[in-house]
Amino acid sequence: MAFKPALHEQAFPRFYSLYDGKSMGDSQKTIQIVEQAVQSMPKAASGWFMRRPLARPRMRLFCLAYAGGSAVGYLDWQESLAPDVEVCAIQLPGRGNLFHEPAITDMNALLGSLVPAVAERIGQDALPCALFGHSLGALLAFEIARGLPAHARGRLRHLFVSGCEAPSDRSPSKYLHRLPDAELIEELKRFDGTPPEILEHRELMELVLPTIRADFTLAENYAYVPGPSLPMPMTVLAGREDDDCEASRIRSWSRETECEVDFAWLDGGHFFIQSQRAAVVGRIRETLAGYLNLPALDH
Repeated sequence: MAFKPALHEQAFPRFYSLYDGKSMGDSQKTIQIVEQAVQSMPKAASGWFMRRPLARPRMRLFCLAYAGGSAVGYLDWQESLAPDVEVCAIQLPGRGNLFHEPAITDMNALLGSLVPAVAERIGQDALPCALFGHSLGALLAFEIARGLPAHARGRLRHLFVSGCEAPSDRSPSKYLHRLPDAELIEELKRFDGTPPEILEHRELMELVLPTIRADFTLAENYAYVPGPSLPMPMTVLAGREDDDCEASRIRSWSRETECEVDFAWLDGGHFFIQSQRAAVVGRIRETLAGYLNLPALDH
């Protein structure tokens, strides 16, 4: 399947407030605007993690973004999950406040650093936790859940995967990461996630394409390795109009856990996580409420 990237307010949350359209074609001005946007973003508290700490959290939700996405896009979820569940968004290199760090293209190398970091974070206060990931982030969340050592996995109560076919039953790769820049941009135009004015901005695309390409490389070179079933329940979220996720391959997630799997089909395409944000966050809150007896949200 294709892992659709998105370059918008969530990936560059300050870019739109600084960009007035007058820098089109002015590479130096564009770079200055991006620099300002990056510098004004919230800083990761500890390398990988971005969060707005709660005074007395009872549970922590780790979130991983889609290809081209940024951790900062999840921070606003806190308002809907507070006061008991703390959002801890995972920021990958090459974007947001880690814009100047090289993006990682090797899944094993990424997980080799990320899994111990998540395990250490879990061990700091031993709070029960859950993992959420969308698209590429769903693959990462799944592999983190599989790779956590026993003491950390024992605190993991639930796995949420969204907008992603099951790792054991994925559609053939299109190998978009191998395309020349111009052809890759043409492919991005077909995806419903990036404003046309951004795709047409040559200087900006030169800055962000390496991260997009790296994310595609992670997803398209991912090789599933069979392993023991996960010992926690799962929720699988999918868009009814997502042309890149086949329903039968979505249902194959049930192979990956020995526990219950809840399938949630929402209106929208691949980025239903945006168009159906309230429904997505509400579903997460209601699921976590079962672990903490939190009140459900009104819809």
